[in-house]
Order: sequence, then structure tokens, then C-alpha cells
Amino acid sequence: MAKAPVLTPRADDFPRWYQDLITKAELADNGPVRGTMVIRPYGYGLWERMQAEMDARIKETGTQNAYFPLLIPQSYLTREADHVEGFAPELAVVTHGGGKELEEPAVVRPTSEMIINDYFSKWVQSYRDLPLLINQWANVVRWELRPRLFLRTSEFLWQEGHTAHATYEDAREFAAHIHREVYEDFMVNVLAMDVVPGRKTVKERFAGAVNTLTLEGMMGDGKALQMATSHELGQNFAKAFNTRYLSKDGRQELVWQTSWGSTTRMIGALVMMHGDDNGLRVPPRLAQVQVVVLAIKGDDAVLAKVREIGDRLKAAGIRVQVDDRTDTPFGRRAVDWELKGVPVRIELGPRDLDNGTAMLARRIPGGKEPVSLDALAALIPTILEEDQALLLTQSRERRESRTSDVSTIAEAAEAAGAGGWARIPWAVLGEKGEAELAEQAMTVRCLVAEDGSVPDAEDAPGNVAVVARAY
Repeated sequence: MAKAPVLTPRADDFPRWYQDLITKAELADNGPVRGTMVIRPYGYGLWERMQAEMDARIKETGTQNAYFPLLIPQSYLTREADHVEGFAPELAVVTHGGGKELEEPAVVRPTSEMIINDYFSKWVQSYRDLPLLINQWANVVRWELRPRLFLRTSEFLWQEGHTAHATYEDAREFAAHIHREVYEDFMVNVLAMDVVPGRKTVKERFAGAVNTLTLEGMMGDGKALQMATSHELGQNFAKAFNTRYLSKDGRQELVWQTSWGSTTRMIGALVMMHGDDNGLRVPPRLAQVQVVVLAIKGDDAVLAKVREIGDRLKAAGIRVQVDDRTDTPFGRRAVDWELKGVPVRIELGPRDLDNGTAMLARRIPGGKEPVSLDALAALIPTILEEDQALLLTQSRERRESRTSDVSTIAEAAEAAGAGGWARIPWAVLGEKGEAELAEQAMTVRCLVAEDGSVPDAEDAPGNVAVVARAY
């Protein structure tokens, strides 16, 4: 009898495969309140690595981290009409505290534009206070009716940046810089994810923004996932909160603002873009464990050698873990590390030790081969970089092979319905065509220029709409 697979095959049931992998790779569990999640240590380790990489990039822009309250007075949300309308269906509202009804209900933050702008209006007095660049790492709550771990949960973790500038041009350039140098750079060079940078349509942009820049990734089933967004807020919130500064000319001027965010949704993207039927495949630059050294048997000489190898690799700057739990069968441990997507396994038993070799298993391209123990420290860094590049190449090839250039709305719907993306001239599709596709659960993920760059305006000549089904 054939052995049952550890995971549901992706080709049989992609959503079930995703849920299986989240559970068996020990990334997360469902929380006790519908729509919430418990992020397990291995999953949280991925988030910590994402945080570290993005936080460094954010700070390079001159942005500083701060923290703002979780509870926001409900009256704050009425100050910007488009913003409150966009979030109203998702709000969680606290009406009682300390056993008493609150004089004013408090909203559990769905985002922090309102409370941060209240304080920006106090902190900004003069042009010397600008630009004001603030980021916070926090949790938010948006009540989700159809939850799915990491992708759509009622509570999730994120970073949200908020800035105030003296001019429209400064704000616009800063939003574009975050989009390009923080988010796209991180996703391409650390997550090894091929993403399409573009501009959201008016229908799809952030509530209260005048422009939203997005990064869209194609998952393993051909659906799109919005990875991160950077918004130009214009002066909408500045007017609502009367955030003004005294210019060099001695005039009171409204500030220009941006906001931008990325979330734990990226862990879900990591699973769906790089995972296979054997589990996760974690990009080496992201992996909290790049190499695991496994003792096959509890032989004293073997145990001493795997620990020595671990120390040598660690000294070489490699993130390594030694697995000497020989009271657990080797096969089970190997499968567990395969599920977790650790890029490289070094397996050592008594026979290998006698031969002066170890078995080296590469998770990303697959395959095993014996390698001299003396060559490991020099070989591993090269392998990790090769495998990082391979994941990016594979994600790009998937997107390119499953994207069709079309000339009619019907062809766009057919391509997206078949599990791919469609590119169609925006002049052909337009808002009417966008609404027609929405009736078939398809969306314009973004607008791009003919050369693939981010267009300056929604109606720029030659704009192309990227159409897909999406998570």
C-alpha cells in the first residue's frame, strides 16, 4: 500500500494544502475567538526576521519608531468621511470598561491615521519640524467574516508608517521611495518574491488616499496577493485635523502626508509562493535556521562531530541549529525539517563519519549528495546564495508563464478564470470594465505603464491593467 502524503497535494486541493502546511510546519493555530490566530514560535521567528529586515530599511529613510494607543475614541473616525466609510464594516467597538458603560465608545484600531494625525497636529508647528517620519510595529483589528490564517484574520500584526511633509512633491517622492526601496527591495532580495509594482485604481485605493502604490505577487495557484501598500494622503487628513506649519515665508500651510504598511500576510505569501508538496521552502536570507545539522544516531563520536560542525558554521556567520535529538527517529526529524523549509540539512551518521563525509540535502532545488566534512564551511554560503536566486527565478517564471496579454474584457476574464493573470490596456477596460469583472470576482490588481514601471496617473496614456482573482 502506498504511503499517504504528509500534506494534501497542491494540485488536488490548494486551500487544504495551505491549511495542512500551516498546521504541520507549526506556523500558527486558530485562536479561541473566531478570526484570531496564535502564531507559534517557528512562524513568529519568520515574522521577527521580516521585522528586522524591514525595520533596518525603514530606519535608513530617517523614520523613527513610536507607539500609539490600541483604543481610539470613536469620534476620531468621523473626521475624514472616506476613511470612516471604508473601515466602518470592519470595526470592533468597546462600549464597556471597568464594569461601566463608557461615556464615549472606543474603537480597537483598524489603522492609526486618526490618532496619529491628532498628535501630528500638536507636534508640527514650523517648517523646521518637517518632515515628520514615524513608524509603529503593532497589532490591528479588522473584523473578518471569512478568516484564513495569515491571509485574513480579525487581528494581525503589521508595521504602519505615517509621515508629514512641507510639499506635495516631498510627500509623493517619500511614498514612492518606501514602495521601491523598502518594500520592493525587501520582497525581491530577501523574500525572493517576484512582485509587480503598480498603482491602484480609484476603486481599489486606500480609503482617504489620493493615490495608492502596491506590490502584487502571484501565488502558486495563480491568484494574486497584495503584499504591501504605500499611500499618498494628500491634505485630506491635514484638513480634518488642522495640521498646519509656519512656512519659511511666514504663512500657515497645511502639511502633505503619506501612510504605508505591510503585515503578517507576508507569511501566508511565503507559504503560497514558495511552498511545495513537501512543505515550506524558506529563502536563505530570511530563514532563522539556514542549516540544520542532524545526528542520525546517538553515537558519541557522531554527536561530538555534529556539534563541532554547528560551531564551525556559526563562526562562519551562518544561522545554524544542531538536531541531536536521537531519541526521536531520524526519519521523523528529517520530514519535520523538510516541512519547515530549512534550506540545507547536513545529515551525519557513523558510516559518514568513517568516510569523512556528510550527506547534504538541499530543500529548495531538492536532492542529496555526500560532501567532504572539510568542505562544508566553504561550500554552504555559495549554496545558500544559489538557492536564494533560484526561488526568485522560479517565482518570476511562474508569473511570466501564467500572464496573458489580452485585448478584450472577455479574454481578461477567461485568463483570470483559468488561474492566471491578464494584462489589458486600461483604455479598453476602464471603470466600466472593472465593474464588470468585479461581478465575476476578479479585480484590477494594479495599473502599470507599458514598460512595466509605475504610472504617474490613473489615466496616463498607455496604462495597462493587471487583472486576476485575488486573496
